[in-house]
Amino acid sequence: MKIKRTLCRLTLQLFGWTIGPDGGDIPKSVICVAPHTSNLDLTLGKLFYNALGKKSKFLMKKEWFFFPFNILFKSMGGIPVNRDKSSSTTEQIIREFAKHDTFHIAITPEGTRKKTKEWKKGFYYIALKAGVPVQVAYIDYGKKEVGMKATFYPTGNVEEDILAIRSMYNGIKGYHEKNFEKVK
Repeated sequence: MKIKRTLCRLTLQLFGWTIGPDGGDIPKSVICVAPHTSNLDLTLGKLFYNALGKKSKFLMKKEWFFFPFNILFKSMGGIPVNRDKSSSTTEQIIREFAKHDTFHIAITPEGTRKKTKEWKKGFYYIALKAGVPVQVAYIDYGKKEVGMKATFYPTGNVEEDILAIRSMYNGIKGYHEKNFEKVK
């Protein structure tokens, strides 16, 4: 594991990236990752988390899970999501939290790399119903830094909480800056 951590740190450094705050040692969390404007975000996020010596799962649209990519993404912790129909993804992930002493799942609340005004709220409901915090993770292409801004405990006031989380991303630059909707 130490070799993997070192290789991930060196890879980030090689490409000019720095590691920001690590979010502490929290046994379970939903990792809210934003901005999500590029496919590079997955690679940078996994390098960051592996450099910390931590493991996480992540949600990804099922269309990416075809041979040979399905093998790669599943080995990295990918969980395919069917976005075409209403499914029990939220309940499935909540059950996973209950099964494990340590469990982290990264979710991009924008749900797409395109510009969107509204965030999907599944990440929030998973955290709320599982009784775990949201770790606010960022990938800042302006500073070339990956890190955790804060640990946020959902209160149940969905609109206020999501606004508070979104506001933590003010000043963070995505790869395609025009695709990241800031809150005012």
